[in-house]
Amino acid sequence: MNQPNQMNQTNALHWYALRTRSRHEKLVRDQLATQGIEPLLPTVKRLSQWKDRKKEIETPLFSGYCFVRFGQEEKLPVQKVAGVVEIVGSGSRPEPIPDDEIEALKRLMTSVLPYDPHPYLHEGMTVEVVRGPLQGIHGILLRKEKRHRLVLGIRLIQQAAAVEIDVNDVAPV
Repeated sequence: MNQPNQMNQTNALHWYALRTRSRHEKLVRDQLATQGIEPLLPTVKRLSQWKDRKKEIETPLFSGYCFVRFGQEEKLPVQKVAGVVEIVGSGSRPEPIPDDEIEALKRLMTSVLPYDPHPYLHEGMTVEVVRGPLQGIHGILLRKEKRHRLVLGIRLIQQAAAVEIDVNDVAPV
């Protein structure tokens, strides 16, 4: 009786991130779908400029990545898809993505709200100011009362100053 339950654990479907070769995201998505394996490729529409015209094209939201939902028995077929570099994880073990993160992405994709890729920022991370009067300055990103602050420190004397900053004006270092 314990065996079927154990089998269900290994066959459970989870979402994973695939790192793909450059500009192979759509090819990977299409091949996975053809094999009956559920892919997810969030895309964003961009206006592309050619010499003679402008055209709206669909590009991956996360360049170099495609998401896929599969059970352990499908790991090898997923890895063998042309354009797949690796299943993202720690060491040689694929690491599943929490369902709520994928659901949030799916809801974003089906909403009418405009969205774009954005650097992954978190408190305590070293960032560089990319525009404004402090452009080129490096500091640590913090939050205080729902506002983002850039902390500039003098390590030798262990003193620092903080300034309020628009999170869109910084990028990870």
